[in-house]
Amino acid sequence: MNSSPPPAAPPLPSAAVHERLARERNAWLCTVRPDGTPHATPVWFVFSRGSWWVGTDASSVKVRNIERFPGVCLMLEGGDRPVVAEGEAVLYRGPFPERITEAFTEKYAWDAVAPYEGGGARVLLEIPVRRWLLAGTAP
Repeated sequence: MNSSPPPAAPPLPSAAVHERLARERNAWLCTVRPDGTPHATPVWFVFSRGSWWVGTDASSVKVRNIERFPGVCLMLEGGDRPVVAEGEAVLYRGPFPERITEAFTEKYAWDAVAPYEGGGARVLLEIPVRRWLLAGTAP
């Protein structure tokens, strides 16, 4: 059994990327369907300590996809300064990290884990960055 700690997240490519991750409201999350085709959806997110965090319904397509295959890609909007990261999503059904729920409230004035009216349970996705593919510069 390997008892070594997991590899550290790669450092942020630049201060400008860090600022965008704090400021920008929308990102695109791409998961993989059981048939191997991609599923892309816009999400609200917070970025903390090398991980993207996303709140969503437990019954969503993205959650079902991640339960089968946790590899994902996240992208900030806008192609002139692309920011793209890869990682493996970790699903939290609760308890939720307070620092993350507070970060959603601060950024969006939104409770990321409260069920929508008539909706089901909420989950948080943590996506530690394994690799930055594009880091705020056009190819």
